[in-house]
Amino acid sequence: MDFSSQIISLLLHFVLIVPLVCPINSSRISKHQLFNKTSRSDEEFHKMKKMIATRLQEINKPASPDGDIVDCVLTHKQPAFDHPLLKGQKPLDPPEKPSGHNQKGNYSDIPQLWRLSGESCPEGTIPIRRITEQDLLRADSISHFGRKYIDRDNYELSIGSVQGDGYTGASAILNVWRPKVEKDEFSAAKISIASQKSGDIIEAGWHVFPNLYGDDFPRLFTYWTSDLERQSGCFNLKCVGFVQTSKKNLLGGRLGPVSTYNGKQYDFPLIIWKDPNSGNWWLEYGSGNFLGYWPATLFTELKGEAYIVEFGGEVLNLKRTGSHTTTQMGSGHFEFNSINKVAFIRNMQVSVTEQNVYIDLPDPDWAADKPECYPLRPWYNKDWGNYMHYGGPGKSEKCP
Repeated sequence: MDFSSQIISLLLHFVLIVPLVCPINSSRISKHQLFNKTSRSDEEFHKMKKMIATRLQEINKPASPDGDIVDCVLTHKQPAFDHPLLKGQKPLDPPEKPSGHNQKGNYSDIPQLWRLSGESCPEGTIPIRRITEQDLLRADSISHFGRKYIDRDNYELSIGSVQGDGYTGASAILNVWRPKVEKDEFSAAKISIASQKSGDIIEAGWHVFPNLYGDDFPRLFTYWTSDLERQSGCFNLKCVGFVQTSKKNLLGGRLGPVSTYNGKQYDFPLIIWKDPNSGNWWLEYGSGNFLGYWPATLFTELKGEAYIVEFGGEVLNLKRTGSHTTTQMGSGHFEFNSINKVAFIRNMQVSVTEQNVYIDLPDPDWAADKPECYPLRPWYNKDWGNYMHYGGPGKSEKCP
């Protein structure tokens, strides 16, 4: 029971229980006097309750503008260092930024809503979104909280990809929307880097995932697994592994503002790159913001170079029979001839050298698992390089 509940319970005890223990001699008190006494008791009770609520607001500072409670945790006490392979370590300083990367075009550098009031964690700490009892109750099990759904057949993707030996990084600018999502499902836009055989995967992007966060807003996420989600792998910091170094960026933090249909568009850059000295995979978000890194020791093949790089949208569809899910991908629209009506990922590049020199996608493949539900269209121009329009409404006349 929390503090406020204890006080209210105590008040109720005195208002309701004490008169029973010390009964009033009704023969000496008129009904009018008894009514006035009861009214005064009620009035005093509500007055005291209001005073308690006011005091609790003074003591317990409000949550961030997006409704989250954010804790500033010492960097060396963060969840990553509970991992057996990382115990006793401390977060590394960000290495020198890849000199070969050249992000073309303008972008919005979307802020995270928890920082709208100027909040930030102090030096030596990182922000972590507090997990509540309600968060755990939404999960199908406590052990599965923060993990992906294991059955790969329930994922539907619309992606551009490249395959081959020697990839050391990937970058793109991701357009942000607020797709409608059915219960227990999610919709995402992401960059994914993977091995050929071992099941090593690292991902970053934005997603709408009501079951994880309790709302339907787009949020920044990271993800990793070393065995195709069989035993390892979680979003953000829900299980140990990813080492966060940023004191001002919140994994799982709400993004805003977001793109609107036939309105203003918002996007942000993401860069994943391998440090040639440590072998760790670093993540950069926005303009020069190092979020942290996936330690090379977590992986088998990704201790070296990556074999597969993917860019695109992903939906978790849990409907096994009957009609298709109504969960949207991207903007939720098919209209690929209008730049402000359909989701896009642009300036998609990969690095193929230890010097992290980025190039346009070499001979990319473009594929949609359900093109009638979530189609894609690849394009290329001088300013946006390789880019794609993707997404759709899910269930529709074209996608029954």
